[in-house]
Order: sequence, then structure tokens, then C-alpha cells
Amino acid sequence: MQRRKFLHNTIATTIGASVVSAGAFAFPKNSKKGKKHTFNLKYAPHLGMFENLAGKDPVDQLNFMADQGFTAFEDNNMMKRPVEEQEAMAKVMKERGITMGVFVAHKIYWGKPNLTNGDATLREEFLSSIKEAVTVAKRVNAKWITVVPGHVDLGLDAGYQTANVVETLRQAAAILEPHEITMVLEPLNFRDHPGQFLKGSAQAYEICKAVNSPSCKILFDVYHQQITEGNLIPNIEACWDEIGYFQMGDNPGRKEPTTGEINYKNIFKYIHEKGFKGVLGMEHGNSQSGEEGEWAVIEAYKQCDDF
Repeated sequence: MQRRKFLHNTIATTIGASVVSAGAFAFPKNSKKGKKHTFNLKYAPHLGMFENLAGKDPVDQLNFMADQGFTAFEDNNMMKRPVEEQEAMAKVMKERGITMGVFVAHKIYWGKPNLTNGDATLREEFLSSIKEAVTVAKRVNAKWITVVPGHVDLGLDAGYQTANVVETLRQAAAILEPHEITMVLEPLNFRDHPGQFLKGSAQAYEICKAVNSPSCKILFDVYHQQITEGNLIPNIEACWDEIGYFQMGDNPGRKEPTTGEINYKNIFKYIHEKGFKGVLGMEHGNSQSGEEGEWAVIEAYKQCDDF
């Protein structure tokens, strides 16, 4: 009886331990800490994504990203940061081998037209911002800046709006080309950003072909384009030669890959097999809060990058 009881208790304990191990396997904190993963692509987190694990200091967050194996970083708000903070971030990125991704280069007009209407004053405002962005890009060793052409002009035919946007972007490209900096045009989906002029990949492709500059390419945000047009891999293929940058976010929810309907493993595999050497921005939120949610983001990218 005692032997049977011992065996019963031993088996129960073993099963219990297996259940704990299985549960811990999804997010094994201790096994992750200090273990640097080698990713196939340059996925770029942003500040705040790992704040619970790394702390609030931007330099500490960058070091944490590098410790986890991330080799790129993006920051929409870089232009708004104090110069000293930009310089400190640039220093640690250089030391840790982190490629600086995009930052937003200008004021985005969400509710009224600016580049679409051809207004000379608004065009000059935009070009002045591009000049300022060059200074910041050099300071933080950035090669890409985000540009959003703004709201539609309901009083102008679409052809005239396109011509106005193309002319402004040609002038911006002339500013950027000597510095080998590329503005990447981001089409935005109609659900989250109604009324924006630039919506689809084909439209962005047409504009980039018209501008005809190495300093004007497409920012293909997979989240936005899943909502706007779907058919993701064929559309990436169709405008491949004009894509300069990617951004991620699953749909619905705009959280990390594996939380929605997009097959990111297939998309990442396709992008990798095409030989893409640029940055893939992690422009999304975390599906879970706290440290566990931050580990979940890291694990999601490991899972989708496993090909």
C-alpha cells in the first residue's frame, strides 16, 4: 500500500511538474533573460514597448532591445526629442549595432489638405521640415524618414491632387538626395485615418515612379494594407522595387504578430527570401500588459521569424 501510494504521489508530482513546465514554456522568463536571439530580419521596436522590463530611460531600453537580439529601432517622435537625448540614443545605437529606422519628418495634416492643394505656403512649410529632418537624421544616423501627404482636397480632381503631391515630393527629394536619406511614403487605411489622400500600395507606387528618385520610396505598413486592400504578398511583389521600408501590426487590434489574422511567418519568410536588408518597424501595441506582455512580443517575433 505504501509503495502504491508512493508511486501515485510521484506520478502526480511528475504530471504537475510537466504542466508547470508546459505553461512556463510559453513565456519562460529566466531562460529568456540574457539570451540573445539571432533574427533573420531587422525588426525595429520602439520606446515604451519594453518599458516594464527595461525601465523608462531610452538608453536602457535600447540596450535591452540589443540584448534580446533586435538590430534596429524606430522612433516616430525623434524630431521632438532634445538634442542631448538624440545624441545619447545615437551613441548607444552605434555601440550596440542598432540601425536607426524611421521618424516622422513633418507635421501631418489629419483634417485638412496641405500637399494635395498645391498651396505654396504649406509646401514651403513641408520643405522646411524636410530640411530640419536632414539635420536630425544625420545626428541619429537615420537613413529613412516618414512622410504622409495629408488629407484629400475635396475641391480638386484626384489628378490635380496627385500632380501637386508629386511636385512637392520632387522638391523634397532634391533636398534629401545629396545626403542619401530616403523619405518613405506611408499609405494609411480608411478606417483609422479617414480622408487621407494616400491609401493604397498601387497609388504609392505610381507616385514614387512619378517622383523618380532614390530618396522617395514606399513605407509598406502591413497592418494598414491588410485593412485597405489585403492580397498582401502579391501587392508587396507588385511594388517591390519601390518599397524602402516595412511596418508591422496584426489585424484586428494592431498588436504583435500571432494575435490577429495576418500570417506574418509567411510574410517575413517572403521578405527575407527577396533579400530585403532594410528595417521592419514594429509599429503596434502589446496585446498583454506588464512584463509578460513584453516577453510575449519578443516570443511572437521569434516564432514568426523561425523559417
